[in-house]
Amino acid sequence: MKKILIIGPSWVGDCMLMQPMLMRLKERHPGCQIDVFAPSWTAALLHAIPEVHAVIENPFPHGELNLTGRYRLGRQLSQEKYDQAIVLPNSFKSALLPFFARIPLRTGFTGEMRHGLLNDARKLDRIKLPLMVERFAQLAETPLGEIRRPLANPALSVSEEQRDSTLQKLGLSLDRPVAIFCPGAEYGPAKRWPAAYFAETAQHLQRLSYAVWLIGSGKDREVAENIVALGNPAIHNLCGATDLLDAIALLSCAKLVISNDSGLMHLGAALNRPMIAIFGSSSPEFTPPLSERAMVTKFEIECSPCFKRTCPLGHFNCMNQLTPDIVWEKILQIIAAGG
Repeated sequence: MKKILIIGPSWVGDCMLMQPMLMRLKERHPGCQIDVFAPSWTAALLHAIPEVHAVIENPFPHGELNLTGRYRLGRQLSQEKYDQAIVLPNSFKSALLPFFARIPLRTGFTGEMRHGLLNDARKLDRIKLPLMVERFAQLAETPLGEIRRPLANPALSVSEEQRDSTLQKLGLSLDRPVAIFCPGAEYGPAKRWPAAYFAETAQHLQRLSYAVWLIGSGKDREVAENIVALGNPAIHNLCGATDLLDAIALLSCAKLVISNDSGLMHLGAALNRPMIAIFGSSSPEFTPPLSERAMVTKFEIECSPCFKRTCPLGHFNCMNQLTPDIVWEKILQIIAAGG
C-alpha cells in the first residue's frame, strides 16, 4: 500500500481546494493511505474529507522556522515509512519535514531555496494553471503528466443526524427557508463586503420570510453585531458560537449563502448550496467557488484585484460600489430558479 504525506495549506478554503488532488491520488494509487500535515484549525475539515486517512497537526506557529523542532518531528515521521510527500505551500520551511523524514519522493513546485529539499521539483506554469485547485491537482500527476479537465469539484456531505444535532445544540429550526451570511474574511478587511450592505440585504430577505443566520469565527462577531444593530434584531448572530463542523452542518441547511471570498465560501460551494460569492480585492480567476450553483459577484474596477489586506488607495471602491441592489438582482435570480 502506497503511503503519501501531504504538507497541507494553512487556510481552510485552500484545504478544501486540495480535495480534487486527493481524489486523483486515490485514482492513480488505489488503496493508498493519504495523511495530511496541517494546522489544528483545519483538522475538523480534513477529518470530514473522505480521502484523508489521518491528520498530523502542525505544532509550529505561522512563520516560525524552528529547525530543531522540525528535525525532531521529521525523524519521528520517518518511522511511518511514507513513499511520497507532496508539499503544497511554496515556502522553504514547509519542505523541511519531508526531507528530515527521509521520504524517498518529495514533490512540489520550485520555490524559495527548495531544490535540495525536493527531489521532484516542478516548475509552475501560471498561465497554463491559473487556478489554485489546478495547481494542487497538477502535483498528483507524474512530472510530465497533464491534469484531467474538467476537474471534479470539491464535495462535502452532512448526515441528517449531524445536521439535526447541530440545530438542536444551537436552538435553531428549519421552519422557514434559511439564508446564511458569511460576513468575515480571515485575510483582511479588503475582502469584506460592508456590514451596512449585508444589513440591507438581510432586511429584504426577512420580508420574504427567510430566516437569516450569520456564521463565522469569533473575530467576525463585531461585524456581525453591526449587521444586527442596523435594523435586524431577529437574525441569529452565530459568529464565534460554532466550531468548523457546526458551520458545515449549518451551511448544509441553506437555501441561499452570501459570502465574501473566504474559507466558508469554499465550504458552502463544496456542499453545493445556492450561493452569491462576493469578490473585491481578490480574484475569482484564482480561487472561485467551485460549484455550478455559485454566482460570482464582482465590481470591475481598474485597481482590483490588488490582493492586499486593506485598500492601498483608501477608497475601497471595489466593495463600496458593489451595492446591495446589484446583489439583490442576483438573489432574485436564485429565488426564481428555486434555490
